[in-house]
Amino acid sequence: MDLLDDLAARGLVHDTTDPAALRGRLSEGQIGLYIGFDPTADSLHAGHLVGQLFMRRFQLAGHRPFALAGGATGMIGDPGGRSEERNLLDDETLRHNVDRIKVQLSALLDFEPGPCQATLVNNADWTAPVTMLAFLRDVGKHFTVNQMIAKDSVRSRIESEHGISYTEFSYMLLQADDFRHLYQAHGVELQAGASDQWGNIVAGVELIRRRLGEQAFAMTHPLMLKSDGSKFGKSVGGAVWLDPQRTSPYQFRQFWMQTDDAIVATYSKLLSLRSLAEIEALLADHASAPERRLAQRALADEMTTLVHGVAAATNAAAAADVLFGSDPTTASAEVLHVVAQEAPSVAIPDDLDGRRVHELLIEAGIAKSSSDVNRLLGQAAVRAGNRVLDADGLLFDSDLLAGGYLLLRKGKRDFVVGKVSQRG
Repeated sequence: MDLLDDLAARGLVHDTTDPAALRGRLSEGQIGLYIGFDPTADSLHAGHLVGQLFMRRFQLAGHRPFALAGGATGMIGDPGGRSEERNLLDDETLRHNVDRIKVQLSALLDFEPGPCQATLVNNADWTAPVTMLAFLRDVGKHFTVNQMIAKDSVRSRIESEHGISYTEFSYMLLQADDFRHLYQAHGVELQAGASDQWGNIVAGVELIRRRLGEQAFAMTHPLMLKSDGSKFGKSVGGAVWLDPQRTSPYQFRQFWMQTDDAIVATYSKLLSLRSLAEIEALLADHASAPERRLAQRALADEMTTLVHGVAAATNAAAAADVLFGSDPTTASAEVLHVVAQEAPSVAIPDDLDGRRVHELLIEAGIAKSSSDVNRLLGQAAVRAGNRVLDADGLLFDSDLLAGGYLLLRKGKRDFVVGKVSQRG
């Protein structure tokens, strides 16, 4: 299956300008393509993965991906999908965000020297030196206000109660000129992006045609939506970040593990780099025994490995096994460290022998009082490691696991982790 057919079969093609001409151009040899993102935060999130892996698919097929960081457009703000204007960011913040995001992109794209080497570009580099008069003359004159108002992203804002500022109204022209610049400077012939960017992307195709007399191409992929139909975003408490300091590899993996059966096939086809034949076989196995969550597990392992690496993905999976009931006594110190980041923690003494569990459970907030702990102990509902505690609730040094960790469990799902610092 060729690249375009594979993208279509995965549901990754939403709109394309001149599909026949694009297919013909791809058959001729290597092409440069770019997808832009505005660094309005210092991390990409799960919703960006469709676009970044879209570029990875082209790279694996022998083409050159350009990831564009909107150091200039990020100062303006895309009006699409918003009812009011974004907060404007300063130069220092944008530079910091770009630097942080480049690290994440390096895990998703191959930036090593070679014929298909990925390149990170920042539109501030070529936009900042341009004067207002030169921009109006060289870019603005090629667009009518009628054309711009007709775009969905602009029209919806004009009709909203907040309206649209001239600042955001100009965003489309800036993005169009990005495509023109990359076409001339790097031979980039294809701009891709999410379906809500169609108007901006087509504006770039039009600018290249009018100003340079050349043909360029546009392609969009569907937005990645949550199971409730909402977009992925940066809202506080709701974002699934690629930065491990914002969303731990364990939490990242668990997000994919919790994917609804109704949408796991869609996510698998949009995101997985496995062949379609492999995905279809996996989905068939999943359908025969959905309670085993085979599709979710495969997607979780693949996405966590791509974003955070093999070691982090392996440890996250092993930590999940511990937290969901497997024997913790066989877990490594690295795995228990992951568990410790996800469960309530308590301080434990250097000498654990003879210490009662009561104080630790109360301190961690999973028991209210000593009598509550006594009740739990009487029900054989408290474990240290894999040992069910007696009614006296006494702990021993032998309860310590790898790395000096103490893992207490109430029932099936409530954990407390302590660590003896002197024991590594």
